[in-house]
Order: sequence, then C-alpha cells, then structure tokens
Amino acid sequence: MMKKIFFCSLLAAFSWLPLSVQAQMRQQLLDRLQDLLARGYMFGHQDDPFYGLTWQWDLGRSDVKETCGDYPAVMGFDLGGIEMGDEKNLDSVPFTRIREELLAHVERGGIVTLSWHPRNPLTGGTAWDSSDSTVVESILPGGTQHRKFLLWMKNVRNFLRTLKTANDRPVPLIFRPWHEHNGGWFWWGSKQCSPQQYKALWCMLQDYLLNEGFDNIVWSWSPNLGICDEAASYVVPTAGDSLSAKGREEAYLLSRYPGDERVDLLGLDAYQWGTEQDFVRQINADLTLISRYAEKKEKLFALTECGLKNLPDPTWWTRVLKPQIDKYPISYFLVWRNARHEYFGPAPGEKNALYFNELYKAGNTLFLHDIAQ
Repeated sequence: MMKKIFFCSLLAAFSWLPLSVQAQMRQQLLDRLQDLLARGYMFGHQDDPFYGLTWQWDLGRSDVKETCGDYPAVMGFDLGGIEMGDEKNLDSVPFTRIREELLAHVERGGIVTLSWHPRNPLTGGTAWDSSDSTVVESILPGGTQHRKFLLWMKNVRNFLRTLKTANDRPVPLIFRPWHEHNGGWFWWGSKQCSPQQYKALWCMLQDYLLNEGFDNIVWSWSPNLGICDEAASYVVPTAGDSLSAKGREEAYLLSRYPGDERVDLLGLDAYQWGTEQDFVRQINADLTLISRYAEKKEKLFALTECGLKNLPDPTWWTRVLKPQIDKYPISYFLVWRNARHEYFGPAPGEKNALYFNELYKAGNTLFLHDIAQ
C-alpha cells in the first residue's frame, strides 16, 4: 500500500509540470529505481520467458520461476535484427513475442531493459564482426553508410512505438546500446573507433530517438569488466603520466563516456571467464571505481550483465557473486540467457538451484513479488 501511495503522489506531482507523458514515465522509473535501493538489489535475467535448459517457446514458462517460485524483477530483451526488418531477433525470438512478453512483464509490475546488437552496417556481418576499423566512421553524418543507418534507427523507432500499455501509455524502459565498448569484439569497440567517434555514435542514436519523442527511456552505459586493469597502461592525453592510479582509472573510464547529461545509469558487464580469484579482484576494483563516480554524480549503477557460463560451481551464487555485490549499492544484476548450449541462470533440477534459492531468500535480493505495485 505504501508503494501505491508513493507512485500516486508522484504522478500527482507531475501533473503541473510541462513534461510529456513519456518524460513522466522516465522520471517515474528513475524514482522507482532510486526508491528500491533502500531495500536491496534486483535480480534480472535475459530472455527469461522464451526458453530454458529443457524447453523453448512455451507460453508462461520461466526457469527462474520454476526454480524459486517467482519471476525476475528485471527482464532483458535484445533488438538485434530489428534494424534489418527481420521478423526474429539474432537469437531467433520473434519480435512479436518480445513485444508481448515485455509488455506482460511491465503489466505485472516488472522492469525491462533492452540491448541492441545490430549487424555490421559496412560488412554485413554480425555485431561481432570487428574486422573493419572504419565502421563507426562510415555511419556517422557524412559517412558512406549514414543513410543506411538512418533507416536502421527508424526501424528501432518503429518497434519502440509499439511498446504501449493497454491504455495507450508509453512503457518506461532501460535502453543499453553500444555496451562493452572497451573491448574489441564488437564493431563499435575500442579497437574499431576513436573515443570521439564512439561518443558521436552514442549521441547520434540518442538524439535521433529523443527527437522522435522517446524521452521515456532511461539510458544505460556499460563498459566491460577489466577497466582498472586496462587503465594501468592508459596514457591520459591531457595529463600524461602525472595522474594518480585512481585518477588514471577514472580518466580511462570516462574516455568514452558520452557525458553526465546523456547517461542515467552506469553499468558494468562482468562475467567470470577466467579464474575465480581474477573475477573477484576485477569486479571489486571496477565496482569500486564506478560506484565512486556514480555517487559523486548522483547516478544509478548496476551489474548490467554478469554470470558464470553453465555454472560448473553450483555454489557460485552465494559463495562468489553475492558477497561481492553486497558491498555496493547496485540497482540490479542481470545474468544472461538460459540456452541449451550455454546458460547463466538457474533451472529446476540443476545443482545450483539449491544455492540460487538461498540467494532468493536473502533479505536484500529483490524479485518480482518484492517490487510489484
């Protein structure tokens, strides 16, 4: 009841402000995320209602719900392929189904986040085709592929326009494009474009959507794990080697940052690909850095992607991950999808389900039941 009163009061407060309905929805989501921080952090899962370890496309199913009895608080969906006018995204999920499940999760009180892995507009390859270092340059204004990319952005716009509730209100959502930009595996990565080109890419997409009326979006910017390690060899253009280690780390973090006025939520994508020791060291170093900047700028921050592929250590949820994220006021952590060949979330009958249920029962982990209005 308290939460209902809060949101009613919030909407009433907006009634006299010269804000669009979309902007009201964005501010409501930002305030909701901030409010939930007092209670803990949310659990999120990519592609949660589409498939699991032993099933695909069944309606009403969720490995998370079948493990702990509750849906994730946050669900992630990907738009890769929408730019081409495809009927299905890069993971073969029909966009009609994405729309249905996204709206269903919002309707039951959940929070949604969108990522976008567009194909390489210069080579025609996937988002992971990083073979050409001129791709970003080619799609910026004046570039050879700029007109093509304008059409791609229009296709994103057209899909976003369909994301409305039954009473025709826009859906507030978190949008996280151009992620893991400090890596070299995407065509927008650090080895494929300059910091200036990356920031121009961000601004081009953001300005386009804002000019099209999409001010219902909470914009999330998320580098990949290893920022502090990479910063050790970073030479700050304006300061050389005169900065302290902390100063160099922040300068490296911000070298491709589009600006405080353009980012609502700072993220970190942090998978354990190597040893547990390296993961623990890196995630603490990077979350310390990001949380320090987020606090200084009064920004939200989250673990926007994370996980251990196929969970060979079933205790990972409570023994490795939770003790680290308990140290920081993150908004949520989102694990990647449960596909048959690779999975990052829990599933009933798996050894890790026991430990995931311990995480679920913890007082500071929030699932759908904890946040639904």
